[in-house]
Amino acid sequence: MGSKRLPAFNHSNNNDNREKKPNRKEILEKKKAIDDLIKAASADKHPLDSFPSFRHFHKNGLSVYLESGCGDKLSSPTKQYIMGLLKANMEGPYGSQWPTEEKVKRKEMVMPEARYIFVHEAPNASSDEILTMSERKETLTVCLQNRGSMVGFVQYRFTLEEEIPVLYVYELQLEPHVQAKGLGKFLMQLIELIARKNRMGAVVLTVQKANLLAMDFYLNKLRYIISTISPSRVDPLIGDEKSYEILCKAFDCEAEAIFEVTFYP
Repeated sequence: MGSKRLPAFNHSNNNDNREKKPNRKEILEKKKAIDDLIKAASADKHPLDSFPSFRHFHKNGLSVYLESGCGDKLSSPTKQYIMGLLKANMEGPYGSQWPTEEKVKRKEMVMPEARYIFVHEAPNASSDEILTMSERKETLTVCLQNRGSMVGFVQYRFTLEEEIPVLYVYELQLEPHVQAKGLGKFLMQLIELIARKNRMGAVVLTVQKANLLAMDFYLNKLRYIISTISPSRVDPLIGDEKSYEILCKAFDCEAEAIFEVTFYP
């Protein structure tokens, strides 16, 4: 996915111009508070500890467990896996743009601020079992020791968009055999919980227009919307030339006003 956007239009009217503008001290204090918020969110290296019920997914014939990671701590096999799955899933939607995007994604994936949720198949575990909490912990211990094969990942960052702190989802990639089982929705619910816990204003992500399944997944199944900072909303003429849309889900009024609401003069 990656963070791509065009500058949003600054719509205003006479009433807006008469409103009291914040002074320099207030602006600096707000900026510092937001910077501190993003630093604190990024400093949490174990986000799954806050959501133990999301450590496992047992449903629809699928049994997996989740593990967190950081971009600057990836092993060589993990890097190879990430790029292999990205190519398998995204070379088609990107088309002729893929060679350029592949280079960008290689750099993005190892950045220190990149955060990961890795999905591993749970060895010898039945998704139909109703596990007690102690059994879940035991299964997790076995999985961490044996490391079942990886079947997908989410890559995200805490960052600023239009001066609003957001969780930006760079990638959500799953192996074909674990798709259409509810796992993608489960992972995005976790991402939204992580965003809310860290007081982010919204979850933002970029989707290729050619990736019709992904567009349907986010817009229709998860109720994300095409953001006001997406090229097609900023300038339809420019938007037609772009291969992607920026989608979002806002969690507070300020973020909603920036990312979801179009103001007219």
